[in-house]
Amino acid sequence: MARDRFSTATRLRLLGEQTAARVYRSQTRRQARRSRLTGRAAFLALVVCSMIVALAYPMRAYVSQRNEIAEQRRLAAAARERVERLRDEKARLQDDAYVMRLAREHLHMVLPGETGYIMADPRADRTPRVEEQGRGRPWYSNVWDGVDRADARG
Repeated sequence: MARDRFSTATRLRLLGEQTAARVYRSQTRRQARRSRLTGRAAFLALVVCSMIVALAYPMRAYVSQRNEIAEQRRLAAAARERVERLRDEKARLQDDAYVMRLAREHLHMVLPGETGYIMADPRADRTPRVEEQGRGRPWYSNVWDGVDRADARG
């Protein structure tokens, strides 16, 4: 019996059992550690996601309001600039000489005793006429083109 206890097969069997027990214990510890870590990680992820969701809408509202404020400030500055230009124009229109100059330039007015001349634009004969451009097209296309050109000038 003493011989059987120290035989190679017995030693290998004992060694295998010990190794299997160690592997089983390490797997059990690893699973226990993993499950404990996973629960904590899940709770932490839940808390972080809750914080993100809770802060997402207020941050979005804050950013959009900041953009609206910036846009309104830009519009207010543009309005102030326009008011200043209109005040300057109003002050200039109080001057009779300025009004006379505008009447001469835009309305082709002349004072009594003066002779008015209108110079033809040398580039005018190079540009095709509207009637020539509109040939072969429906009349309403020509009307809309005229409206577009008038809108572009104004």
